[in-house]
Amino acid sequence: MTQTHFGYQTVDEKEKAQRVRGVFDSVAPRYDVMNDLMSMGLHRAWKAYTVMVANIGPGAQVLDIAGGTGDLAMSFAKRAGPTGRVVHTDINEAMLRTGRDRLLDAGVVLPTVVCDAEKLPFADASFDVVSVGFGLRNMTHQAQALAEMNRVLKPRGRLLVLEFSRVAQPLRQAYDWYSFKVLPLLGRWVAGDEASYRYLAESIRMHPGQEELKALMHQSGFGHVDFHNLTGGVVALHVGIKC
Repeated sequence: MTQTHFGYQTVDEKEKAQRVRGVFDSVAPRYDVMNDLMSMGLHRAWKAYTVMVANIGPGAQVLDIAGGTGDLAMSFAKRAGPTGRVVHTDINEAMLRTGRDRLLDAGVVLPTVVCDAEKLPFADASFDVVSVGFGLRNMTHQAQALAEMNRVLKPRGRLLVLEFSRVAQPLRQAYDWYSFKVLPLLGRWVAGDEASYRYLAESIRMHPGQEELKALMHQSGFGHVDFHNLTGGVVALHVGIKC
Protein backbone atom coordinates (compact mmCIF):
# COMPACT_ATOMS: atom_id res chain seq x y z
CA MET A 1 0.00 0.00 0.00
CA THR A 2 1.14 3.54 -0.76
CA GLN A 3 1.54 5.66 2.33
CA THR A 4 0.75 9.29 3.01
CA HIS A 5 0.34 11.58 6.02
CA PHE A 6 -2.66 12.13 8.26
CA GLY A 7 -1.50 15.04 10.36
CA TYR A 8 1.83 13.89 11.78
CA GLN A 9 0.99 10.19 11.38
CA THR A 10 1.97 8.03 8.41
CA VAL A 11 -0.96 5.96 7.15
CA ASP A 12 -2.05 4.04 4.07
CA GLU A 13 -3.70 6.23 1.43
CA LYS A 14 -7.09 4.52 1.76
CA GLU A 15 -6.94 4.87 5.52
CA LYS A 16 -6.37 8.64 5.23
CA ALA A 17 -9.60 9.12 3.27
CA GLN A 18 -11.53 7.18 5.93
CA ARG A 19 -9.94 9.15 8.76
CA VAL A 20 -10.61 12.52 7.14
CA ARG A 21 -14.22 11.48 6.62
CA GLY A 22 -14.42 10.58 10.30
CA VAL A 23 -13.07 14.00 11.31
CA PHE A 24 -15.71 15.88 9.34
CA ASP A 25 -18.52 13.52 10.31
CA SER A 26 -17.64 14.42 13.90
CA VAL A 27 -17.30 18.19 13.55
CA ALA A 28 -20.12 18.90 11.06
CA PRO A 29 -22.81 19.84 13.64
CA ARG A 30 -20.59 22.47 15.32
CA TYR A 31 -18.43 23.39 12.34
CA ASP A 32 -19.64 26.98 11.89
CA VAL A 33 -19.52 27.76 15.61
CA MET A 34 -15.97 26.42 15.85
CA ASN A 35 -14.89 28.40 12.76
CA ASP A 36 -16.05 31.62 14.42
CA LEU A 37 -14.36 30.78 17.71
CA MET A 38 -11.03 29.49 16.47
CA SER A 39 -10.54 32.26 13.87
CA MET A 40 -12.14 34.96 16.05
CA GLY A 41 -14.48 35.59 13.13
CA LEU A 42 -11.69 36.20 10.64
CA HIS A 43 -12.79 33.32 8.39
CA ARG A 44 -15.69 35.53 7.27
CA ALA A 45 -13.27 38.23 6.08
CA TRP A 46 -11.06 35.64 4.32
CA LYS A 47 -14.07 34.25 2.45
CA ALA A 48 -15.37 37.72 1.61
CA TYR A 49 -11.98 38.56 0.10
CA THR A 50 -12.08 35.35 -1.93
CA VAL A 51 -15.51 36.26 -3.31
CA MET A 52 -14.27 39.74 -4.20
CA VAL A 53 -11.24 38.34 -6.06
CA ALA A 54 -13.44 35.81 -7.87
CA ASN A 55 -15.29 38.77 -9.42
CA ILE A 56 -18.25 36.61 -10.42
CA GLY A 57 -20.89 38.23 -12.61
CA PRO A 58 -24.44 37.32 -13.66
CA GLY A 59 -24.61 34.06 -15.60
CA ALA A 60 -21.31 32.67 -14.26
CA GLN A 61 -20.81 28.91 -14.00
CA VAL A 62 -19.14 28.16 -10.65
CA LEU A 63 -17.99 24.93 -8.96
CA ASP A 64 -17.44 25.08 -5.19
CA ILE A 65 -15.35 22.08 -4.08
CA ALA A 66 -15.18 21.05 -0.42
CA GLY A 67 -18.05 23.51 -0.04
CA GLY A 68 -18.99 22.24 3.41
CA THR A 69 -21.57 24.42 5.11
CA GLY A 70 -21.97 26.63 2.07
CA ASP A 71 -20.45 30.04 2.91
CA LEU A 72 -18.72 30.51 -0.44
CA ALA A 73 -21.48 28.87 -2.46
CA MET A 74 -24.09 31.20 -0.98
CA SER A 75 -22.04 34.30 -1.78
CA PHE A 76 -21.27 33.08 -5.30
CA ALA A 77 -24.95 32.33 -5.96
CA LYS A 78 -25.96 35.89 -5.09
CA ARG A 79 -23.53 37.22 -7.69
CA ALA A 80 -24.17 34.63 -10.41
CA GLY A 81 -27.90 35.33 -10.21
CA PRO A 82 -30.75 33.33 -11.71
CA THR A 83 -28.98 32.96 -15.07
CA GLY A 84 -25.86 31.47 -13.48
CA ARG A 85 -25.14 28.13 -11.86
CA VAL A 86 -23.27 27.39 -8.64
CA VAL A 87 -22.65 23.71 -7.88
CA HIS A 88 -22.08 22.99 -4.19
CA THR A 89 -19.96 19.86 -3.63
CA ASP A 90 -18.13 18.01 -0.88
CA ILE A 91 -16.77 14.49 -0.45
CA ASN A 92 -18.26 14.34 3.05
CA GLU A 93 -22.00 13.72 3.11
CA ALA A 94 -22.50 15.00 6.68
CA MET A 95 -20.85 18.33 5.85
CA LEU A 96 -22.74 18.64 2.57
CA ARG A 97 -26.07 17.87 4.25
CA THR A 98 -25.39 20.53 6.87
CA GLY A 99 -24.54 23.03 4.14
CA ARG A 100 -27.56 22.14 1.99
CA ASP A 101 -29.91 22.62 4.95
CA ARG A 102 -28.30 25.94 5.77
CA LEU A 103 -28.64 27.13 2.16
CA LEU A 104 -32.29 26.06 2.02
CA ASP A 105 -33.01 27.87 5.28
CA ALA A 106 -31.63 31.01 3.60
CA GLY A 107 -33.83 30.44 0.56
CA VAL A 108 -30.93 29.41 -1.71
CA VAL A 109 -31.45 26.27 -3.81
CA LEU A 110 -28.30 24.96 -5.50
CA PRO A 111 -27.25 21.71 -7.17
CA THR A 112 -25.61 19.71 -4.38
CA VAL A 113 -23.29 16.82 -5.24
CA VAL A 114 -21.27 14.39 -3.14
CA CYS A 115 -18.08 13.95 -5.14
CA ASP A 116 -14.35 13.36 -4.89
CA ALA A 117 -12.23 16.29 -6.09
CA GLU A 118 -9.73 13.81 -7.50
CA LYS A 119 -12.42 12.40 -9.86
CA LEU A 120 -14.82 15.23 -10.65
CA PRO A 121 -18.04 14.08 -12.39
CA PHE A 122 -18.20 17.09 -14.72
CA ALA A 123 -17.37 17.60 -18.39
CA ASP A 124 -14.24 19.35 -19.61
CA ALA A 125 -14.41 23.16 -19.75
CA SER A 126 -17.69 23.40 -17.81
CA PHE A 127 -16.98 26.23 -15.34
CA ASP A 128 -15.78 29.83 -15.33
CA VAL A 129 -14.61 29.62 -11.71
CA VAL A 130 -13.66 26.74 -9.41
CA SER A 131 -13.13 27.34 -5.70
CA VAL A 132 -11.86 25.18 -2.86
CA GLY A 133 -11.96 26.68 0.63
CA PHE A 134 -10.00 24.96 3.40
CA GLY A 135 -10.26 21.57 1.70
CA LEU A 136 -7.16 21.03 -0.42
CA ARG A 137 -4.93 20.06 2.51
CA ASN A 138 -7.24 17.11 3.30
CA MET A 139 -6.96 15.62 -0.19
CA THR A 140 -4.70 12.61 -0.57
CA HIS A 141 -3.48 13.36 -4.11
CA GLN A 142 -3.40 17.13 -4.32
CA ALA A 143 -1.76 17.31 -7.75
CA GLN A 144 -4.42 15.01 -9.18
CA ALA A 145 -7.19 17.12 -7.63
CA LEU A 146 -5.68 20.34 -9.01
CA ALA A 147 -5.39 18.76 -12.47
CA GLU A 148 -9.07 17.83 -12.30
CA MET A 149 -9.97 21.40 -11.34
CA ASN A 150 -7.97 22.59 -14.34
CA ARG A 151 -9.76 20.12 -16.61
CA VAL A 152 -13.28 21.31 -15.74
CA LEU A 153 -12.38 25.00 -16.12
CA LYS A 154 -13.01 26.86 -19.35
CA PRO A 155 -10.01 28.51 -21.04
CA ARG A 156 -9.09 31.63 -19.03
CA GLY A 157 -11.13 30.23 -16.15
CA ARG A 158 -9.91 30.79 -12.60
CA LEU A 159 -9.19 28.50 -9.68
CA LEU A 160 -9.28 30.01 -6.20
CA VAL A 161 -7.66 28.01 -3.40
CA LEU A 162 -8.25 29.46 0.06
CA GLU A 163 -6.19 27.51 2.58
CA PHE A 164 -4.17 27.74 5.76
CA SER A 165 -0.53 28.42 4.92
CA ARG A 166 2.84 29.42 6.40
CA VAL A 167 2.50 32.19 8.95
CA ALA A 168 5.10 34.99 9.00
CA GLN A 169 8.16 34.16 11.11
CA PRO A 170 7.54 36.74 13.92
CA LEU A 171 4.11 35.17 14.57
CA ARG A 172 5.10 31.50 14.49
CA GLN A 173 5.79 30.89 18.17
CA ALA A 174 2.49 32.43 19.28
CA TYR A 175 0.65 30.71 16.43
CA ASP A 176 2.09 27.30 17.34
CA TRP A 177 1.09 27.79 20.99
CA TYR A 178 -2.45 28.72 19.96
CA SER A 179 -2.69 25.84 17.46
CA PHE A 180 -1.51 23.05 19.73
CA LYS A 181 -2.69 24.29 23.13
CA VAL A 182 -5.84 26.35 22.58
CA LEU A 183 -7.48 24.78 19.50
CA PRO A 184 -7.69 21.23 20.90
CA LEU A 185 -9.22 22.60 24.12
CA LEU A 186 -11.81 24.57 22.14
CA GLY A 187 -12.57 21.41 20.21
CA ARG A 188 -13.08 19.47 23.43
CA TRP A 189 -15.26 22.09 25.12
CA VAL A 190 -17.38 23.20 22.15
CA ALA A 191 -17.46 20.28 19.72
CA GLY A 192 -16.69 17.44 22.13
CA ASP A 193 -13.80 16.42 19.90
CA GLU A 194 -10.25 17.32 20.84
CA ALA A 195 -8.57 14.91 18.41
CA SER A 196 -10.10 16.40 15.25
CA TYR A 197 -8.81 19.87 16.08
CA ARG A 198 -5.38 18.51 16.92
CA TYR A 199 -5.44 16.96 13.44
CA LEU A 200 -6.36 20.39 12.05
CA ALA A 201 -3.24 21.96 13.56
CA GLU A 202 -1.04 19.12 12.30
CA SER A 203 -2.54 19.09 8.79
CA ILE A 204 -1.78 22.81 8.39
CA ARG A 205 1.91 22.14 9.06
CA MET A 206 1.99 19.28 6.55
CA HIS A 207 0.35 21.33 3.78
CA PRO A 208 2.58 22.99 1.16
CA GLY A 209 3.54 26.59 1.88
CA GLN A 210 2.77 29.52 -0.39
CA GLU A 211 5.56 29.05 -2.94
CA GLU A 212 5.29 25.24 -2.91
CA LEU A 213 1.56 25.36 -3.65
CA LYS A 214 2.12 27.93 -6.38
CA ALA A 215 4.63 25.56 -8.02
CA LEU A 216 2.24 22.62 -7.66
CA MET A 217 -0.54 24.58 -9.38
CA HIS A 218 1.82 25.40 -12.26
CA GLN A 219 2.70 21.71 -12.53
CA SER A 220 -1.02 20.86 -12.61
CA GLY A 221 -1.58 22.95 -15.73
CA PHE A 222 -2.22 26.52 -14.59
CA GLY A 223 -0.34 29.03 -16.73
CA HIS A 224 -0.47 31.94 -14.30
CA VAL A 225 -0.58 31.60 -10.51
CA ASP A 226 -0.44 34.26 -7.85
CA PHE A 227 -1.15 34.25 -4.13
CA HIS A 228 -2.36 36.74 -1.54
CA ASN A 229 -1.25 36.36 2.08
CA LEU A 230 -4.01 37.09 4.58
CA THR A 231 -3.54 37.78 8.31
CA GLY A 232 0.22 37.46 8.20
CA GLY A 233 0.17 34.25 6.17
CA VAL A 234 -2.15 32.36 8.51
CA VAL A 235 -4.19 31.91 5.34
CA ALA A 236 -3.28 32.37 1.68
CA LEU A 237 -5.53 32.74 -1.35
CA HIS A 238 -3.94 31.21 -4.47
CA VAL A 239 -5.42 32.20 -7.83
CA GLY A 240 -4.63 30.13 -10.89
CA ILE A 241 -5.65 30.93 -14.47
CA LYS A 242 -6.13 28.19 -17.07
CA CYS A 243 -4.27 29.27 -20.20
